[in-house]
Amino acid sequence: MGAERDEARAHDGFSDSNVDGGTDANSTGAVSTGAVSTETVSTGAVSTETVSTNTVAIGLNVAPLESRFAEFGTFLLDSGHSVTDTRDTLEAVQRTHAPDAKLSFAVLPEAVFVGRNAGAAPAAMGISAAPFSMTQSAAANRLTRALRFGEVGLDTATRRSRSIRLMTPRFQFLRTVLGSALLAIGLAVLFRCPWWAIAFCAITGAVVGALIAFASKVGTASSILPFLAAFVSTGLVGVAAHLFDLGEVPLFAVCSPVAILVPGALITNALLELTASDIVTGAARLVSGVVLLGFMAAGIIAGAAVTGLRLDPGSVALVGEISSASTSAVGWFALPPFWAGWGGVVLVAVGIGLAFGADRRLLPVTVLTMACTYMLLAALGPVTGSIFATGATAMILFVASRLLEGMPSGIPSAVSFQPAFLLLVPGTIGLVALTSQDPESLSSTPLTFVSLCIGTKVGAAISDAAKQLQERRQVR
Repeated sequence: MGAERDEARAHDGFSDSNVDGGTDANSTGAVSTGAVSTETVSTGAVSTETVSTNTVAIGLNVAPLESRFAEFGTFLLDSGHSVTDTRDTLEAVQRTHAPDAKLSFAVLPEAVFVGRNAGAAPAAMGISAAPFSMTQSAAANRLTRALRFGEVGLDTATRRSRSIRLMTPRFQFLRTVLGSALLAIGLAVLFRCPWWAIAFCAITGAVVGALIAFASKVGTASSILPFLAAFVSTGLVGVAAHLFDLGEVPLFAVCSPVAILVPGALITNALLELTASDIVTGAARLVSGVVLLGFMAAGIIAGAAVTGLRLDPGSVALVGEISSASTSAVGWFALPPFWAGWGGVVLVAVGIGLAFGADRRLLPVTVLTMACTYMLLAALGPVTGSIFATGATAMILFVASRLLEGMPSGIPSAVSFQPAFLLLVPGTIGLVALTSQDPESLSSTPLTFVSLCIGTKVGAAISDAAKQLQERRQVR
């Protein structure tokens, strides 16, 4: 997922990589190296040096200030910040640490450009590397907060950011497999699949986790992973349904095992950018997220076609609607009681934490977030309807996530908001709607998506107003 290691030490399940010769390490592309390499790049007749940690300097007479801002911008992108938040943070840091510098920032989903004046050619460029784990994101948020308020300098922040990049989770394969299995079981229980389907979700979820772990070692495999994982897991369920004559299978029995691949962070940032007028980057992220969901739906449909699996189109349900599900079946074909959904919420939260590298201090926050999401959707859904409930829940959770980010603990939105996306449209439920091809479900998904956008925007406006008020008090 250096010189100063206080941000990198003492995280459960995480370790620091060794740095050759005591030099801060850097990332190049998506690969982490042990020492900083410096090379000379010619631009016209003038030679400039590249800077460390995945930052490439271009242009003439590059000053260290631009390079450090470019490096820190990619650090923010890797920690899960949206393009809008990254630009706002860079501007806030400049006002604190370099108020006389005339810098301009252009941020893309995977690159940061820093110029000396608005409209001028960029003086430095940083390229994003691999996304951070939850624990790395939390450490990054603490460092960002300290930098914004002037508690640390730019040089210290640069050294600490490189140390945070070196944090790697132990037992990553086991964490991914176990986390994927727990997430699949939790969603199957939460949406009240039969007990036999819950048992199969444990197996297929572990298989999907293993595929994810193997694909992370092969760069070219990641592009087909959503389709492949959905196809394999659905095929396994289809074979079992044929052998045991299980009849129609609920959609969540085949969608829950691949829920770990739902691009929640991607679509969340797309919503933030679209509502903040970053149309190009927001639209690009949104299209990418929808394509990933489409690949997953295609894999499920293909796996069902190959194995002859019959999916139950009537099993599509939102969180506020699952309490009405009932059956007279007993034994393995019985449905779990409604109160068991709370256990499913805990399993989902723990699974997400394990798979995405949360330490034991962040796991309770993930559990609390998922529990609040479930409670709000279950309470508001029957009263106001699922569309309004989704927007209201998104607004409340977004404001809460920003408040948590601003606290000294530095809990990132990757822990407090984005996991809740699995229970919102177009998260896992959106995947189910796409797979079912049910006209009613497909027609309600865009409306719920609009509600989610509005709720997120209102929450962002409230949290931004609160942040500006806090910064004014800090200046006084």
